[in-house]
Amino acid sequence: MGRCIYGCSAVTFFTFFLFLLSASASPQNSESGHHNLTGSGQINSNSVLVALLDSRYTELAELVEKALLLQTLEDAVGRHNITIFAPRNEALERDLDPEFKRFLLQPGNLKSLQSLILSHIIPNRVGSNQWPDEKSGRVKHATLGSDQVLHLSKIKGNGKRLRLVNSAVITRPDDLTRPDGLIHGIERLLIPRSVQEDFNRRRNLRSISAVLPEGAPEIDPRTNRLKKSAAASVSVPAGSPPVLPIQSAMAPGPSLAPAPAPGPGGPRGHFNGDAQVKDFIHTLLHYGGYNEMADILVNLTSLATEMGRLVSEGYVLTVLAPNDEAMAKLTTDQLSEPGAPEQIMYYHIIPEYQTEESMYNSVRRFGKVKYETLRFPHKVAAKEADGSVKFGSGDRSAYLFDPDIYTDGRISVQGIDGVLFPEEEGETVNKPSGSVKKVVQQRRGKLLEVACRMLGAIGKDSYLSNC
Repeated sequence: MGRCIYGCSAVTFFTFFLFLLSASASPQNSESGHHNLTGSGQINSNSVLVALLDSRYTELAELVEKALLLQTLEDAVGRHNITIFAPRNEALERDLDPEFKRFLLQPGNLKSLQSLILSHIIPNRVGSNQWPDEKSGRVKHATLGSDQVLHLSKIKGNGKRLRLVNSAVITRPDDLTRPDGLIHGIERLLIPRSVQEDFNRRRNLRSISAVLPEGAPEIDPRTNRLKKSAAASVSVPAGSPPVLPIQSAMAPGPSLAPAPAPGPGGPRGHFNGDAQVKDFIHTLLHYGGYNEMADILVNLTSLATEMGRLVSEGYVLTVLAPNDEAMAKLTTDQLSEPGAPEQIMYYHIIPEYQTEESMYNSVRRFGKVKYETLRFPHKVAAKEADGSVKFGSGDRSAYLFDPDIYTDGRISVQGIDGVLFPEEEGETVNKPSGSVKKVVQQRRGKLLEVACRMLGAIGKDSYLSNC
């Protein structure tokens, strides 16, 4: 049995509680095989719930007791067989984020904990021999959670056929079988999207506690008194939008900003941007299908650091995340230029907070919308197509494929099925070499225009090339 991390007294109480229930069960019901409830509604020692406790899944059993779900599960095994997908103890002891553990055990988050546990239980018996094969694809099963479903599938990996529940591998199929249900061991915890969003929302509300910084006081040399700035009389609430445009707040780099500029929040930010960036990267990994995007964000530490700093200073971002299939289509030439991965990623970040609903409403109302990107001065165009939002045009277009993967009020992640490139680059590649030169005509200043008119009036040839 694994080491207890949530308090062994709870497990002891749960053991004693189930022991009393099993001891009071009648022998007739124990010998009946598939009936595990006595006439008084008690479970016997041959129940899958007792097997869950007296096994290698003690951490999950403790969470069941913490979530006050004993009576709910007793009723479930009384009505029908159940299938439990139990993560190994190590997944809850070492692999789970400590802050997420604390969130689950807080009394105010009981509904989130219950939703997490119930999303691991199917109200019918699904043995390993009933798994769908590769040809039939994924099969959906409703869980005891009201709005949660699990997808069962099978893939080939490392020369073996692996059974999956969502994106987690079944490490111990049919590990414990009982007349009223069975338990499959899985490699990690399944976190429902609603629970992840609730965790992000509650943590971000706690992080808005800083006070807007103020500049050093100025003294009027004539009166030797402090100057009162115009902004001093106006109270600005904490977490207000930054005063500087995001172009001025970004670090200098190729085609990003002409010179470094301090951010409006300084060292004391109003939001924990680094934690929020880590959150949405973890969410991409849990969601599945966006591992390439997550790897780039992890390896390009400068990009992740820059995003975290901007969010800390009060800016909001929308990330258009290409899925793994789209990233696999990138060629070596597109990634070989120095700074190419950064430039591609910057073009997929919009300095606005947009959700699937807000973008779809915009393109439905205005037809074609152009969003600013962090790759200045390039913009990404969006329009309505096939009941969704389509970005870009022609072969370099992408549809909004997985909406609202991550939305916490500061960072929004929208999954797309293609990699986007600026329109100017596409036009330059397609146009013949003779027409590429005539792209932008240089604008003459007022002084140069006056000089050219004067030289023309006196009839002299100009030595200025722009005349």
